[in-house]
Amino acid sequence: MNNFDFYRPTRYIFGHGCENDTGSYAKEYGFKKALVVSGGNFAKRSGLLARVCSSLERAGISYVSLEGVKPNPRADLVYKGIELGRSENADFLLAVGGGSVIDTAKAIALGIPYEGDFFDFFLGKSKPQKALKTAVVLTIPAAGSEGSNSAVIEKEINGNIVKNGLGCDFNVPLFSVMDPELTFTLPAYQTACGVTDMMAHIMERYFTNTQNVDVTDRMCEGLLCSIIANAPVAITEPDNYSARANLMWAGTMAHNNICGVGREQDWATHHLEHQLSALYDVAHGAGLAVMFPAWMEYCLRHDVMRFAQFAVRVFGISMDYEKPERTAKAGIAALRAFLKRIGMPLNFEQIGAHSEDIPKLLDMLGVDDHERFEGHFVKLHRSDCEKIYKLAAEYRD
Repeated sequence: MNNFDFYRPTRYIFGHGCENDTGSYAKEYGFKKALVVSGGNFAKRSGLLARVCSSLERAGISYVSLEGVKPNPRADLVYKGIELGRSENADFLLAVGGGSVIDTAKAIALGIPYEGDFFDFFLGKSKPQKALKTAVVLTIPAAGSEGSNSAVIEKEINGNIVKNGLGCDFNVPLFSVMDPELTFTLPAYQTACGVTDMMAHIMERYFTNTQNVDVTDRMCEGLLCSIIANAPVAITEPDNYSARANLMWAGTMAHNNICGVGREQDWATHHLEHQLSALYDVAHGAGLAVMFPAWMEYCLRHDVMRFAQFAVRVFGISMDYEKPERTAKAGIAALRAFLKRIGMPLNFEQIGAHSEDIPKLLDMLGVDDHERFEGHFVKLHRSDCEKIYKLAAEYRD
């Protein structure tokens, strides 16, 4: 196990109807004016946005609204939010929605006190020195952004779509309000995309070269088993509170890094997928369903026993001690079978991607065959990434 420094100060407020008291929670921190960020569809149509804003009013907190966040959040709305927050003297951001809404709010919170272009942070040109606080009312358990230090934003630069993530302590929400009932009306496909995203967050941490990380191995495996058990229930019984509650909490635990401490993490698959969702505007979870098994196939021989352990402990595959590679491959097959069961795509064709675009995806990824690479479990150069994209494109059930 590696040395680590772990601090996640987010306050989690979880359960029936807790969103109706959002204002009182914000009042405890002395806030005066909120910039409320939302997608504008579910939050508005369901009455959630009105209830949250009413709770702010009851607490004596004024607010201004920014609606219209889209999946794979764009920089354009972030710039609009920065100007709005400045002109209205907002002193905190309140995100009402899922990962895209939360990431947009985080980016605005970074940008308001910054004199330059907020996207400098996402390009690695500058490091944040301060930010407004962000709070969350969660509606989609998936990205884990309600408890993580990360945000992902895309921007068109010189005709190319750049989709980058930023991890920093300023991104960690102050508090997150989590009512599983808010997820009852999520479509089955969106639920499945969220499930895939949270599983991928765990697996990015699980496949590691760090030795003797039994505690976090077991935490990862336990979360994955819980997600696999509860996801089909939530999809077939969308108003099953227990299943929804377990998935909502699993999504948070998957990405607040409690499962990642003390171990090297990978993240190549997320970066491979970001190019797909940037180019095709595909749902992030759907892209991960296509890319993660392909990455596993390609990297399997790097540490066959870790993949075999995954197969045995997560999917209950019997261990073949004479040929552990068989067990490892059976685990990948079991993962694909589960993803198919919950309605996820498994290849390029099913997400509207095209193999002839692989060179463009590689250019967007920015890797080469010399110095620039992706991942840590296996260092993937351009030729490696090309092979993984081809595996994903050509897979047939």
